[in-house]
Amino acid sequence: MQFIRSLYFTNRLYFSLAALVSLFVVAFFIPMLLIIAKVAFGVLLLLTLLDLLMLYRSKEGIYASRSMQEKLSNGSDNDVYLYLENKYNFAVDAEVIDELPFQFQRRDTVFEAHIPAGRTHIIHYTIRPTKRGSYNFGAINVFAMGKFALVKRRYKFAQDQEVPVYPSFIQMRQYELMAISNRLHEFGVKKVRRLGHSSEFEQIRPYVAGDDQRTINWKATARKADLMVNSYQDEKSQQVYALIDKGRVMQMPFEGLTLLDYAINASLVISNIAIKKHDKAGLITFSNNISNILPAQRKADQIRHIMELLYNQKTKYQETDYERLYATIRHTIKQRSLLLLFTNFETLNGAQRQLPYLRAMAKHHLLVVIFFENTELYAELHKPATNTEEVYTKAIAQKFDYDKRQIVKQLQQHGIHAILTPPKDLTVNTINKYLELKARGLI
Repeated sequence: MQFIRSLYFTNRLYFSLAALVSLFVVAFFIPMLLIIAKVAFGVLLLLTLLDLLMLYRSKEGIYASRSMQEKLSNGSDNDVYLYLENKYNFAVDAEVIDELPFQFQRRDTVFEAHIPAGRTHIIHYTIRPTKRGSYNFGAINVFAMGKFALVKRRYKFAQDQEVPVYPSFIQMRQYELMAISNRLHEFGVKKVRRLGHSSEFEQIRPYVAGDDQRTINWKATARKADLMVNSYQDEKSQQVYALIDKGRVMQMPFEGLTLLDYAINASLVISNIAIKKHDKAGLITFSNNISNILPAQRKADQIRHIMELLYNQKTKYQETDYERLYATIRHTIKQRSLLLLFTNFETLNGAQRQLPYLRAMAKHHLLVVIFFENTELYAELHKPATNTEEVYTKAIAQKFDYDKRQIVKQLQQHGIHAILTPPKDLTVNTINKYLELKARGLI
């Protein structure tokens, strides 16, 4: 039974049989072709038996395994490697089917490989998960063809793997490496000119070209007979909290990811950068009630705690309660902190209903409201209208776009910083705002 389940025939064999049938039919009318048809049939039968013998004389002719990271990064390209080893004494052409988790809805993971005798072959491909959670990879199926490519033998390696998908730690590491090497501008992060300096004095050092002349220390200059300046450093250990809205407004998907996933990935990146800048990073998730509170800290394992907390966050289909959020912040966060509120407002009325609570939070903390542009409306905004229905559709799209701009203006009028960003630019724009506030000495 195992032999039958592993035995498959190739298209070459079926085409050859179809040609032989046609030849026998023609031989019925031209008898002299009958001997040729019989010889061809005998040759095909012999080659098929040779293929069977070569493939099945070895109990384990092929070995395969899958290699990937223990955790996958949501919204990023993750590498997967398939290792194939040929234990036959002849080269093998193989078809490889890797059983991917159902979340990907992919049926195109069929790879072809030519493996020389006694050698190994590596197949590399990437996967991009768009949901956090547990992913189950199935078996690796290898269909090895004989030397004449008439028969295939299936090897099935039941390498069931359960792999968790976490917020995009790949993106976090990219920004971390760029920050260390001062190459953040390659991601679109702007260099912000420092308008002043913090009040934390560091040292007195010699003047170099480009230093602010207002920082010259004239007494030290007189003693050293050379220009000396006061050097200041960024104030450290400021609290930075990411407030993530999990209400129904964050369920909207763009390019495969929901707004909640975009906010989670950006929160992980900005928390890591804040810790690298010697600030404390914390987290609050909320919807109709407060889901999680992670106090701001600068410990070595804080990022791990943030990642573990963000892993299980899911959108709740309820109205967000900003009054409860404000009460929690007043009770929990005693020190003035930077609050990065990731939410979404689709209408001006929706934002105005929450404005009293946002203003109350801004009295005690530095509040930045981050919400999203509806990039799906761009096509409607820039498409010429050719009939009455398209005119109405375009007018509605313009109304939504106008409301978004008005929300930004109203927030700014009340001293609340606001970022209106396309989902794909969320991380870059959040980092830019954080660095701007640091440079201006507001935190």
